[in-house]
Amino acid sequence: MRTIQFREALREALNEEMRKDERVFLIGEEVAEYNGAYKVSQGMLEEFGEKRVIDTPIAELGFAGIAVGAAMNGLRPVCEFMTFNFSLVAIDQVINAAAKMLSMSGGQFGCPMVFRGPTGSAGQLGAQHSQNFENWYANTPGLKVVVPSNPYDAKGLLKAAIRDENPVIFMESEQMYGDKGEVPEEEYIIPLGVADIKRVGHSVTIVSFGKIMKVALTAADELAKEGIEAEVIDLRTVRPIDYNTIIESVKKTNRLVVVEEAWPLASISSEIAYMVQKNAFDYLDAPVKRVTCLDVPLGYAPVFVETYLPSVKKVIDAVNSVMYKNK
Repeated sequence: MRTIQFREALREALNEEMRKDERVFLIGEEVAEYNGAYKVSQGMLEEFGEKRVIDTPIAELGFAGIAVGAAMNGLRPVCEFMTFNFSLVAIDQVINAAAKMLSMSGGQFGCPMVFRGPTGSAGQLGAQHSQNFENWYANTPGLKVVVPSNPYDAKGLLKAAIRDENPVIFMESEQMYGDKGEVPEEEYIIPLGVADIKRVGHSVTIVSFGKIMKVALTAADELAKEGIEAEVIDLRTVRPIDYNTIIESVKKTNRLVVVEEAWPLASISSEIAYMVQKNAFDYLDAPVKRVTCLDVPLGYAPVFVETYLPSVKKVIDAVNSVMYKNK
């Protein structure tokens, strides 16, 4: 099977859906003439033209509103934020318009569209450009929230998101755009709301999503050297969450560690911990452990970035804790 980059997988998904459905268009800053800030949309202007690959001013509230209006009127926009940190400028359109439109209109107007772009830390970008808002958007009825971790999933999930009848938040990572992975040439779709077991194990369940899956999988490989076989689950979608896959794994392993690039309060890991204790309490042999970011704004210096983020060591320490193997 061929190997392509994460950005190429996203581009293929966009191209395939735009060729299939003339209602689909891409709008955002630098998506056209510059070929995308991260080159996801490279070559798309030449193929689809300026009416379907649309450069905008630096005005997230404005072009998000245009996209919402287009979706209400029968089109299927893909609205790119250069980073989801900038989506806060447009959050009124996302939360108070796109997410609520179907309900407020009594089913008369839907909003089938995708808001996509990178999320989270990407190195030394400072406090205002390194934040995660997956839990913010997942808290909103009417939205679906997708966070892929690899090129194969990214393509299949983006195609599903574009075809979905609901507004979808599709969150990527600057640090994953160059990642390579196997992606079939034939068409495929990955349904939203279905988690994937990336590594089978019996000792402990590790749940994560997005680029932090690389941390979780590396930690699982290191733990295996010590005889601890972790089962690693990639959520892929954080609204809806595939609770059943997590719970069935915990029933087998009896231990759970949730790893997430987010502040700890009211996070996705908080929700998972609650649902597991509610539905699988009798199967737990240890309290659920969470590995999150520190509860502070992220500093600029490399030492701050390293200390702030989940790491392989932090995951291993959490697993050893639930295994009662801490020294």
